[in-house]
Amino acid sequence: MASSNAVGSAREFISPSDLTFSWGSCHKCLWLNYNHGLRTPGFMPLVGDLANMQENYFAAKTTADIAPVLPEGKVADLGGWVKSSFINVNGSPTKYAIRGKYDLLIEFADSTFGIIDCKFQAKDSDKTDLYQPQLEAYAFALENPATGPAKKVSLMGLLVWSLIEPAGDVTKGFGIKLKHTWRPIARNPEALSQRLTDFITVVSGVMPAAKDNCDMCKYITTRREFIGAE
Repeated sequence: MASSNAVGSAREFISPSDLTFSWGSCHKCLWLNYNHGLRTPGFMPLVGDLANMQENYFAAKTTADIAPVLPEGKVADLGGWVKSSFINVNGSPTKYAIRGKYDLLIEFADSTFGIIDCKFQAKDSDKTDLYQPQLEAYAFALENPATGPAKKVSLMGLLVWSLIEPAGDVTKGFGIKLKHTWRPIARNPEALSQRLTDFITVVSGVMPAAKDNCDMCKYITTRREFIGAE
């Protein structure tokens, strides 16, 4: 029997999205991902295309084009990667750092920056609490970069496009009418520090039990029992 250590490889970069979605789901699956590279497969058709369309629309736009309530500024970059310095837990450095790809980076007139995450939703709903750790992680990486100068982040938020109705006709072609919503997210570095401490404690420890309602764990267990019974 092959050793489980032979499967995949351990991860040392924490994805900002894992602080939201993977942390909120099964910690056993999370542990297997970060220790053995076993990631639950995902299938989200059109998500990538819609996200790219939304991001590219705002390339080189000003903050006035995004939301009138925003301070004076412009889109400085889109789809950029960030990588943080090593994360401290309880005053000691770890082997982990944050690495991820933001949607929009805003540069304000006062030389501070904003992180905006673009979202395409079927219905307009407030998901700022869900995405707060993810955006705070991008801010952490910008303010504590592995290399290069730090960027002070003064603003974070979600730019949401949600469906309203079809537009157009059979002769000119159809489009989709969208609602455009700006949802600010308050900075909370202390909450991120606690989330990172909890996250690293889990992935650095022994493999946790599966979440009761984890479909992937149920599938793997049932499949193993079925194959073993043959």
